[in-house]
Amino acid sequence: MGSGTRRRRRWVAFLGAAALSVTAGGALACPASAEPAQVDFGTHCVPPPIAGIPAIDGTTTAKITVDDATPTVGDTVTVTYTVVKPAASNPVDIDLPADIMTPTGKVALGGAQTGDLTVAGPKKNDPVPGKGAFPSFSMTGTFTVTAPGAITLSPGDYNIHTSYLLELDTPCTVSTPPAPVSETITATGGGQTNHRAISLGSASGSPGAGVTVTGTDFAPGAAVTLAGRAGAAETADRATATADAQGSFSGSLAVSDKATTGVVAYEGSVWSDDKGAGPAAYVVIDDTPLPADSQKINSSVKAGTLSMTQAGDTVELAAVDYGKGGFSRGSLQTVTVKDFRGGPAGWSLTGKVTDFTGPGGAKIDAAKLGWTPVCGTKAGSPSTCRAGSPGSVGSAGATLASAPNGTLTGGEFTADARLSLNVPAFTPPGSYSGVLTLTLT
Repeated sequence: MGSGTRRRRRWVAFLGAAALSVTAGGALACPASAEPAQVDFGTHCVPPPIAGIPAIDGTTTAKITVDDATPTVGDTVTVTYTVVKPAASNPVDIDLPADIMTPTGKVALGGAQTGDLTVAGPKKNDPVPGKGAFPSFSMTGTFTVTAPGAITLSPGDYNIHTSYLLELDTPCTVSTPPAPVSETITATGGGQTNHRAISLGSASGSPGAGVTVTGTDFAPGAAVTLAGRAGAAETADRATATADAQGSFSGSLAVSDKATTGVVAYEGSVWSDDKGAGPAAYVVIDDTPLPADSQKINSSVKAGTLSMTQAGDTVELAAVDYGKGGFSRGSLQTVTVKDFRGGPAGWSLTGKVTDFTGPGGAKIDAAKLGWTPVCGTKAGSPSTCRAGSPGSVGSAGATLASAPNGTLTGGEFTADARLSLNVPAFTPPGSYSGVLTLTLT
């Protein structure tokens, strides 16, 4: 099923008999959150030994932002940790060129949900003069909401890695943890109940270095797969661990793929949103020396979203005669699904309908609406669309189309259906309307 961010999108439709129509609406927008607080906190930074200078006890200015301040339990929240003013500076007299800094760090969760979230930033910076101040930088990571209530986010330890002439680290730790709260989100219940969580011993490492992965709330005694992620796709980096009687585990994963952006853990041998946790942000520091007189050229492919659109907002089903009744038929407006996430998760498009109401309180039961789904896959798509089974839609709902989980999923798809409303013979004349809701997950 949907990943990552398992965002849910819904379209609402009105159906009627005699003069039957379908109308589609859009997803509701979430209210804007208050501006996150910019906070200051004491920091102890240790320059590389080669610099020959003592540790720096200074002040870091930072802020934390989120992509969703009002999530539901089960949602994935993307967190951005921005160090506005680092406590440390360039420890050497040599000018540092652009794009040689790789920041990593942690965000402390508190309140309704506790733990440390690893975050990592891209190798991107403005030039830094010798002994000059390090510029501002941002790091991102994600976590799955496992409990309703207020969840606080505080900036944590961070590390500045520089890759120029030598591979050097400047780790900075919070002097008196936790640092002040910069952002608070309010989670509501009603989502999935997967409480599995993982944390990493570090947010970065050299190619092939091992990272310690610890997990909680897995099934007791379960065999757990540890795997690297490059964006939303798994890499070949894998290891296994076994959960103890309390559902906790600790294992080591050697991460060699230089494109890695995160680490996941899941029960069994195939990723599942219901039995997995992560990704926890991780970056491989490429310390491979370049040949003389050469330049390294980097590129990337940015993961997109799971979305859907529909061809129109009205469907007219054919009228039936009073006294005869029978099937009022028509076609669903074509729904186009675009899965540009590039990961292992499939998707499902389902629908449910309310009773059809007419003049004087007359109604036709929701179970009377049936459909025969069809779907198509655009050439070149990694996934293949599967049509749902013919049958009643009803208030309980039914599947219109889906695509399975896989090693790499994605593509463009179209979903349609022949609709038939079974109208009883002596249904009072007039227009009847119901509400059809399509949900993509």
